[in-house]
Amino acid sequence: MSCKPLAHWRASDQTAQDLEVHLGNVGSLSSVFASKIQLGPAGELMGLLHDLGKYSQEFQAYIKSAEGLINPDEDDYVDAKERKGKVDHSSAGAQYVCHQLFARSGVEALMAQFFALCIASHHSGLIDCLDANGEDTFAKRMRKAQVKTHLDEVVKSAEPAILERCAVLATDPALAANFKALVQRIVQFSGAEAPCQQQIGLAVRFLFSGLIDADRIDTADFEHKRVAHHRPRGSYVAWPLLISRLEKTLGAMPPKRPIDVLRNDISAHCLAAASRERGVYTLTVPTGGGKTLASLRFALHHAEKRKLDRIIYVIPFTSIIDQNAQVTRAILEPDDAPADRGKVVLEHHSSITPEQQTWREKILCENWDAPVVYTTMVQFLETLFGAGTRGARRMHQLANSVLIFDEVQTLPINCVHVFNNAINFLVEQCNSTVVLCTATQPLLHRVDSGKGAMHLAAQHEIMPDVQKLFDDLRRVEVRDCRKPGGWLRDEVAELARAELERAGSCLVIVNTKEAALRILSCASLLLTARHCSTSVRTSALRIESRS
Repeated sequence: MSCKPLAHWRASDQTAQDLEVHLGNVGSLSSVFASKIQLGPAGELMGLLHDLGKYSQEFQAYIKSAEGLINPDEDDYVDAKERKGKVDHSSAGAQYVCHQLFARSGVEALMAQFFALCIASHHSGLIDCLDANGEDTFAKRMRKAQVKTHLDEVVKSAEPAILERCAVLATDPALAANFKALVQRIVQFSGAEAPCQQQIGLAVRFLFSGLIDADRIDTADFEHKRVAHHRPRGSYVAWPLLISRLEKTLGAMPPKRPIDVLRNDISAHCLAAASRERGVYTLTVPTGGGKTLASLRFALHHAEKRKLDRIIYVIPFTSIIDQNAQVTRAILEPDDAPADRGKVVLEHHSSITPEQQTWREKILCENWDAPVVYTTMVQFLETLFGAGTRGARRMHQLANSVLIFDEVQTLPINCVHVFNNAINFLVEQCNSTVVLCTATQPLLHRVDSGKGAMHLAAQHEIMPDVQKLFDDLRRVEVRDCRKPGGWLRDEVAELARAELERAGSCLVIVNTKEAALRILSCASLLLTARHCSTSVRTSALRIESRS
């Protein structure tokens, strides 16, 4: 066994991971992730320092005792179960950033706080900097006693190469310049104090996301060797190949009905729009217009054109996700390409049980490492705003992506401003493109700009004539037949009978099963009815002619 300080121990083959190796690996990965917002050196610096506290004798005694590497009779042995969670190894690196590297002012002091906060929080989730009483808990953490953080001890024990590299990164003028440029861009685009503050917070979370994902990847890949084999690490099936599979499918679907012609026209406009610059776009298409394949066509071609990393579909209903993901998987993972099976489309939502997922899918759901991801609005908001580390770990994957929001009008009203500010941050600072798909576009760009309004592209609507499209796809005529006192059950039954004679069938929707049965009892025996309740709050009767 190596005599160097340990980061992890793999019991399966009695192998140690040296702390220096772990810090270097995490620094390299974190740099790649942070470079998505032009802060690669910041990511490397945080990665090199995140576990600096593990150089302490206290932590080394703890990990070696836990792994059975110290005889219980030796003086260094400690009760690992009793010490679990009590050995602070994250504060030292945070204090090192604040006290040693950036004891300055202005933008560098702010930068030091960003980095220190991420390092100190890399196991707990981003800590609250103020408690309920208004006390500065972050400053208190940075003043934590040496006896608990072991800062001076670990600085003396750390490999010189680690600290020398940190010094080079910290004193590089480009680091502060790039950080300042990011803050200035946020101030420029946000336009008001509240959106600006929120987006600066999102920048912190983005750096945090890259750090913890890098840490978790390196740790898991060391502890479970087969895990590393399943990670694509961004090496996906190429966009041109996926585009060719979609275009082949579309080419094999010649129009046979008038609605097919309309769907082809919608798809063609999505293809044309794919060459546009990054931005926030709207795709306003009525139900039945073929948004699933049309939006996929836009996303694939746009991702190829703008050299983006992935496509993420955010959908409010799991039933729609199941259906759309199945359609997309059949096209992009065809039977004649068995090697790509399970390597293109990734589903991450509550309807997928652990038993349904492969080992590989479970790994990739942790950080959305796939070219096409289907998830829910709940998971998306958790990624941006949730506590802890599980959701935050995926945030950096939202950069350099095409984000398709289906049925975006279902966004909870109390989330509108934070959602808008997050989307603006992803588009303006993270090189992403967003498409808002629905038949009823919410006016997200017209809400209070002081709290956060959506920054739509100058020519944001993909369809050139939305009103004509709605006229052409009109399938429903709404008539307001309400009357004082409401309708009696026998009147509803008579209305159903009249509609049956006119159209051959009708659907009656009521509030309860009891109401459905009573209306059914009022209907003629010449009618057949089928109860098709889908929830406890709504019931329906499908009434058809017996003949």
